[in-house]
Amino acid sequence: MPHTALAPYAARPEASRGRLHPEPESPTRSPFQRDRDRIIHSGAFRKLEYKTQVFVYHVGDYYRTRLTHTLEVAQIARSICRTLGLNEDLAEAVALAHDLGHTPFGHAGEDALAAAMADHGGFRHNDQTLRVLTRLERRYADFDGLNLTWETLEGIAKHNGPLLAPDGSGELPPTIAALQAAWDLDPAGQAGTEAQVAALADDIAYNNHDIDDGLRAGLFTIDELRTLPLVGDIVAEVCDRHPGLERRRLIHETVRRLIDRMITDLLAESRRRLAELAPASPADLRRAPRAVIGFSEELRTCESALRSFLFERMYRHYRVNRETSRARRVVHDLFRLFVEEPECLPPEWQAEALAPGGAGRHRVVADYIAGMTDRYALVEHQRLFDVRPPMGQS
Repeated sequence: MPHTALAPYAARPEASRGRLHPEPESPTRSPFQRDRDRIIHSGAFRKLEYKTQVFVYHVGDYYRTRLTHTLEVAQIARSICRTLGLNEDLAEAVALAHDLGHTPFGHAGEDALAAAMADHGGFRHNDQTLRVLTRLERRYADFDGLNLTWETLEGIAKHNGPLLAPDGSGELPPTIAALQAAWDLDPAGQAGTEAQVAALADDIAYNNHDIDDGLRAGLFTIDELRTLPLVGDIVAEVCDRHPGLERRRLIHETVRRLIDRMITDLLAESRRRLAELAPASPADLRRAPRAVIGFSEELRTCESALRSFLFERMYRHYRVNRETSRARRVVHDLFRLFVEEPECLPPEWQAEALAPGGAGRHRVVADYIAGMTDRYALVEHQRLFDVRPPMGQS
């Protein structure tokens, strides 16, 4: 989209606050396009292919991974931004990076690391994402991290809302606190509009792909969805229009129509809020008392019912519980072993864990485990804890 087509409250690349480590601008790409490209080419982004959200990788190769989810979020975010006159490149960069701090095994892995790190600075995947982007990606000669623009880092840090209360009270996670000390992220202000779009695109994507994955896994049925507001109406609509439709097509038609309804509602409500606020610049939006991108109250009620349904029927299904229980044990075992015996870490991680004045052994171990894929964590666990000799040996 040409810059002249951007809304006055959209982020403009020529007005970017720049990078923490100054660099010459690219003659062919905007600062936000460069951010997007650096994220896509990062090691952490590639690992998303083998990190899952609800199912561990070996349950089936059809279910979403963190990578496919991330691409869906980016696509939805770009579409919304194009319609609202916002900066698509910035929203895409935030969307592509928002899950880089996730552990193996999804929320089960995060819960296990959070418990292990409770007395050592804690662990939150959003803070870990900033840690990946500012410290752990070590590719460039002049700096650690990817040296992204202020707008991208601020959007990633705050895409789920302000980090502090309006009066500035509250506590920042350690990585974000360190970044804030070097570069004011305005933690009590609203996120930029593009980051707000990325956050809602995340909600739309995971609600709908969890319906898709849950149905295909047999965790619940189409008939059970009929009891839900909005979703049930859409199922009935598809069945009335296409009687006898095969199950696979019925699932797809239901999900795609639900995505469309959610996006349509978001666009209407966001336009209403924007007209009410009448912002003249991105700064006006950051000072607003609430986010300007959002769902209507009616849609939020429907979404809440859907989330409750998914929580009970999918995330707490006994088959999923068995996998998440095993995942927590894997992460717990690996963490305890590497903290107690850091000589079992690979050489570069071992040196960092033992370095005086470094990040500290517990944090380094958390970084190492958080960066694992599901498959690698399982292989490491088997390698370190399986006392049986390999097959063919005695």
